[in-house]
Amino acid sequence: MAEFTYGPVEVLLISFEGDRPGPALGAALRDLIAEKTIRLLDLLFVSRDAAGDLRIVEVEDLPEKAQLPDLDLGELGLAGLDDVEELATELPPGTSAAVLVVELAWARNFASALAASGGAVLHHDRIPAAVVNAVLEAAR
Repeated sequence: MAEFTYGPVEVLLISFEGDRPGPALGAALRDLIAEKTIRLLDLLFVSRDAAGDLRIVEVEDLPEKAQLPDLDLGELGLAGLDDVEELATELPPGTSAAVLVVELAWARNFASALAASGGAVLHHDRIPAAVVNAVLEAAR
């Protein structure tokens, strides 16, 4: 079986109130990492001021007291600035977000076995949790 170093990777743009995510979001992210469900490869913060100007801050450029020493980022720079700017077009003025590049660590072995058997993923859709919950709640 071919052993992949990385499983599938997703790039997420997550918004939050204020200029930084709250402690609950950080705790949830740390739990996913500790459980080896995901591996955080890269992390950037973006904000758009009221005039519409975009500001991008890479995690290593955060002030020392705001740095995240307990997060081991595997591949800093994986999210290119062009990609981040394109993602940030969805960011309304006066808001902030984080760009997370996460490996779906839980799928690494499956991806290796799939490749070794000559298989390939032909289609992949992600349905946001809010949509799934709203649809199932409406069906009750």
